[in-house]
Amino acid sequence: MVISRRQFSVLGAAVAGTTLFGASAAQAAGRTGKPAVRNVVLVHGAYADGSSWAKVIPLLQAAGMNVIAVQNPLTSLADDVAATNFALARQDGPTILAAHSYGGTVISQTGLAPNVAGLVYVAARAPEAGEDFAALAAKFPAPPVNSGIVTSGGFKFISQPAFLRDFANGVPRKEALTLYAAQGPFSAAPPTTSVAAWHQKPSWYAVSKNDRTINPDLERFMAQRMKANTIEVDAGHLSLVTHPDVIARLILRAAANS
Repeated sequence: MVISRRQFSVLGAAVAGTTLFGASAAQAAGRTGKPAVRNVVLVHGAYADGSSWAKVIPLLQAAGMNVIAVQNPLTSLADDVAATNFALARQDGPTILAAHSYGGTVISQTGLAPNVAGLVYVAARAPEAGEDFAALAAKFPAPPVNSGIVTSGGFKFISQPAFLRDFANGVPRKEALTLYAAQGPFSAAPPTTSVAAWHQKPSWYAVSKNDRTINPDLERFMAQRMKANTIEVDAGHLSLVTHPDVIARLILRAAANS
């Protein structure tokens, strides 16, 4: 199901304050008989760190959510899964797992944890179990960022020109340079999941229509394959930076309907 941004905007009041969101969550809990979801664990992607969620976090907190942003070491999928599982273990109730970019691989692996109520993918990978993501991506036109990816010492990173032009397109240059300085080198070892949690957990997906890091049509394919509740954002790869209100509303919607 694709929801237009205009339709989705009616959810904007949810980030205005705790009272209204609390009512929405309580109503959802009353309909389903499930406890309201009050916890969110945010998982960043490659070439980034937890600060990439800095604009989304205060919006979720203002809506009464308990939020943790994972700091993935990006040294291997196993290490990133361990960091995310540790964050999940600290939650005291049902939790939304939200991920950006490569972080979608991490939550696809960790999302079967019993306290995970739903999954939110933001311009994110959403692999099938055992799937070679590079092979899947090769079925679509290569995104422009690929020409700027450098491999050295077993890790990948993005050159400054490609980072500013392709990874952070739409982000003001000064802010993009700050994000570049915090870039997390990404293990060159292919990350392959053994499970795909989206088969068993309700999922939401935010497609970035102007993405130059993951082909937008690949994002649409993955969202459709997982039968995710899908929105399209007029943004580049870093919609969580340029459109934090839209991404926060999507997470809150997932919390209210999981």
